[in-house]
Amino acid sequence: MRTVIMDVDGRDFLNSPPVKTVRFGGSVAETLAKHKQGDSSDYELLKHQLADPEIKDAQIINWLQEFRSCVTQLNKDHEQLIYTILRLPWVGRSQAVVEEYMAFLSNLVSAQTVYLCACLKMVVSHFTPKRVTICEGGVDISDSDDEDENLPRNFDQSHQALQLITRYVPSTSRFLMPILQENFPFIQKSSRTLECYVHNLLRVTVYIPSIRRDVLEVIVGKMLKLDVSASRSDIEEAEENTGQSQEEQTEEGLFHMDEDVAADQPSRTVMAHPVAERLDVLMAVMIAYIKDVCHVSGSFHVDQTKELYRDLLSVFDKLILPTHASCHVQYTLFYLCSFRVALVEAFLDHLWKILQNPSQPAVLRQAAAGYMGSFLARAKFIPVSTVRACLDLLLSWIHRYIDSQDSSGRQACCDISLHGPFYSACQAVFYTLIFRHRAMLEGNMKKGLEYLQSLNLERVVMCQLNPLKVCLPSVTNMFAAITRKYQVVFCYTIIERNNRHVLPVVRSSAGGDRVTTNTNPLDSFFPFDPYLLKRSGQLIEPLYQVWEELADTELLPAKTGQQGSKEDEDDFLCGETLKTEGIVGMTPSSYDSNLRSPSSVGSPPFGFQKAF
Repeated sequence: MRTVIMDVDGRDFLNSPPVKTVRFGGSVAETLAKHKQGDSSDYELLKHQLADPEIKDAQIINWLQEFRSCVTQLNKDHEQLIYTILRLPWVGRSQAVVEEYMAFLSNLVSAQTVYLCACLKMVVSHFTPKRVTICEGGVDISDSDDEDENLPRNFDQSHQALQLITRYVPSTSRFLMPILQENFPFIQKSSRTLECYVHNLLRVTVYIPSIRRDVLEVIVGKMLKLDVSASRSDIEEAEENTGQSQEEQTEEGLFHMDEDVAADQPSRTVMAHPVAERLDVLMAVMIAYIKDVCHVSGSFHVDQTKELYRDLLSVFDKLILPTHASCHVQYTLFYLCSFRVALVEAFLDHLWKILQNPSQPAVLRQAAAGYMGSFLARAKFIPVSTVRACLDLLLSWIHRYIDSQDSSGRQACCDISLHGPFYSACQAVFYTLIFRHRAMLEGNMKKGLEYLQSLNLERVVMCQLNPLKVCLPSVTNMFAAITRKYQVVFCYTIIERNNRHVLPVVRSSAGGDRVTTNTNPLDSFFPFDPYLLKRSGQLIEPLYQVWEELADTELLPAKTGQQGSKEDEDDFLCGETLKTEGIVGMTPSSYDSNLRSPSSVGSPPFGFQKAF
């Protein structure tokens, strides 16, 4: 048994008594020597004492100092001993322990690079709050996140350790990325766990910028899994049900108004849908990160913003664009583009290049068209001049496409498999005009109408490819109403002809024939439909163009002029884009139901549409 007298903190040691630590066995050097000769008794005793959950600060410091002095001997043969040291509870200890542990890590990775990955895994394990399990009578009754008020300090110490390792081993980034990916918490973990881990991953990119793109890819990939597993309709239903239950509780508790009303305030920013709540928390972290990177000391930083834009755009191309029906993750780029018009133009130019590139898969070209139309329609920060420039590009491409069909000598037909990008481009134009025609016409009605006439929309509508037959009925009919009012183009003759077209008859599983039609043959998807997440949505709201009921629609013909209720605030679109299967039962007489001013393609009912 050895008694070691030492001063832990090194402060005021003249007036404070030294701390005594008691331990069994010889020094570390002696123990390693004995182990080499085949005597492992002290070696096993050393591991046992290091694993003691009640280990004191002074003991940790004493051992770490001895380990540092013989670090060159700690080769692969002592793997289990090193793993025991790496499990020491150093985070959150006294400053003296933290500093000594970091010094040991520095020596270890410098002298024994074989332990680099083990050290990195240990540091990364501290990126989430520790779990606390309360055991009563041999039964675990709680397994919740430890809301330790010292978490920020613990995270700081973990990052200091990682920075130190990086300084001594420049190739750390190559080994770190797989570890960060492997240790990402399961997406069903609590919001707090996910929030802490994502926050710490983003923090790593500040001092190891070379891995930022890979880190963003990992984070966005996980967020997309959350996004597609919480559909727009599921989120709306959960919010609606919660709102109804709260109303019932309010009615029951009318005579308890003296209770703490403020206690209910936080619930207003909590999503009722558990997956949406996790996504909301992560979106808030991502948006805060984007803002912090692009602004240094409150001032916009052009170069850092450009670099972040390139990284996010790369992730967009690889993960977001090919993901159908994601509702929220794409708003990271939406938010970033709001900082400067140059970013808006760069993003639109990027989408445009994908759309008009015949070597790109048709599904990506159609998705790019959907993003263009939705972005132009919904981003309040896009100036009218940019909207016009994009419409000019789209219409010129559409007209060239029609020219190529006319000059081919073949009879053009309405075939989505052949002309999918063309129809998506047409729908993007119609959708953009529905939202932006007012801005184009206000100020100078005459010039605005001349511009709309110059687009030659009549040729697009009347061409043999017949885009009005393929586009969403709600888009088609709203576009028809607006263009009719301003006498830009008259669409109703074509719409009525399309409606009279013989619908395909399919055999019903119940027996007999049933008339069906596909109301969404393009599998249309508007990526910037209304944002439903409450917490992060507070930053999106000021940038977002909501749908406003138009007096124009009063001019719809009687059979198509049925308007939705005032509660259907934001969107004029029906629910077609949510039907991924596409085929719905329909008879000719019920077709009018698709021409009404809609309840929403992905828009929240008015009852809980707080932000927008």
